Amino acid sequence: MATKLFVGNLPHSATDASLGEFVTKAGFQVASAVVVRDKMTGTPRGFGFVELGEGEDIQRAIAGLNGQSLEGRPLTVNEARPPRTDFARPRGGGGGGRDSFRRRRDY
Repeated sequence: MATKLFVGNLPHSATDASLGEFVTKAGFQVASAVVVRDKMTGTPRGFGFVELGEGEDIQRAIAGLNGQSLEGRPLTVNEARPPRTDFARPRGGGGGGRDSFRRRRDY
């Protein structure tokens, strides 16, 4: 059973601790809370993930947290989707390399 929430529209001042504290104050047990940060700059990207504790009802958590305000910003809360693994580009066909720009000669 899924126990991970996606939390969007976070203020840029949000931290892992403040996100976890917010969900805990709303009455839910938190196993972990992570605010996603930009790899290059380290600034928060405006969303994060919260893993609920054992036995917490995810639908009740979504209903209770979605639209709640954190530092004046209404949060968007959904069930987190599994991470994508299909980043590889398809092989073959289409596109050209260096040879596609050479003038074709018929012999």
